[in-house]
Amino acid sequence: MKRKLFIATLIIGFFLAVGCEKEDERIDNFLVDFATVFVSNRRIFFQLDNQRILIPKGLNYSGESGQRVILNYTPLRGDTVKVNDVANIFTGAIQLPDFFQQPSKDPVKIQSVWVGGDYLNMIFETEYHSVQHLIGLFIMDPSSTPKELYFSHSRNNDTPGYPQTFYVSFSIKGLRYPGSSDPVPFRLFINTYAGMREIDLTLE
Repeated sequence: MKRKLFIATLIIGFFLAVGCEKEDERIDNFLVDFATVFVSNRRIFFQLDNQRILIPKGLNYSGESGQRVILNYTPLRGDTVKVNDVANIFTGAIQLPDFFQQPSKDPVKIQSVWVGGDYLNMIFETEYHSVQHLIGLFIMDPSSTPKELYFSHSRNNDTPGYPQTFYVSFSIKGLRYPGSSDPVPFRLFINTYAGMREIDLTLE
């Protein structure tokens, strides 16, 4: 009986010790943001959409200026951060349609759309199997007021697959008149599974 009690006491003590160790191990606080890569003197920095520049410490990533990313980071001191993860996302700009390229209307499921800095950011879901989808942002009439942008998505003959989330970011600074800093209202048209959706947004 004493031996059983001793073994039970050891087991309880072990779990208490493990529990204490787990309490001591604290996960670092972290933030996740869309950001833009820029390279200066062979060093990589990240610019958030609020124009703040983050200085990564001990970064294992190579990218080009202008690339948009999803940045997972832990603040250290000032603008210095520890980068936990960085993932490139589709980065595009406004296009004019031409004979070879017109907006496609394969539907998507919108999760989120917002303007951050000079970028239109989108998170959407669609079925994906194995063929790369084609994505774009078109302006049909640059002289229209307000500006009207059309999100283009083509399945590119991809076979039915499984729902997958996509992250995309388009530079929309071309909507501004040269030298102007005035807000620019615009309309975004997206074909969804529920039909064409119209969203009013503003480039601040």
